[in-house]
Amino acid sequence: MKRIIVDTNFYVAFKKGNDAAVLTIQRADYIAVNTIVLGELLAGFRCGDKERGNREELDAFLDSPRVDFLLIDDTTAEFYAQIFAELKQRGRPIPTNDLWLAASAMQHGLALATYDQHFNSISGLLLVNKT
Repeated sequence: MKRIIVDTNFYVAFKKGNDAAVLTIQRADYIAVNTIVLGELLAGFRCGDKERGNREELDAFLDSPRVDFLLIDDTTAEFYAQIFAELKQRGRPIPTNDLWLAASAMQHGLALATYDQHFNSISGLLLVNKT
């Protein structure tokens, strides 16, 4: 059983047919998308020339029974603060949106599917295909 949360870049790779991303999505029993990733995707769609088609594909993805939408709440904020403080102390900051994504992953015990290497700096964060 594989439970994951997807980063924006991973969803994009999946939609572009990246073999590794497609295989990961196919093998996952549970796939989460959080508020932050949804916002990034919608912003990207709005700035592109295929907004309607991209939104329809995303809606179909979100309608899958294996996909769950996660909200940011006070517990997520506690994980955010913990990660932020740890990275600040070590002098290894990462983008704010990625802090929220990592916090969601840790809060829900999910492996993060991403292509961003800076997530490797977060102790205790489960990663899909950690490098």
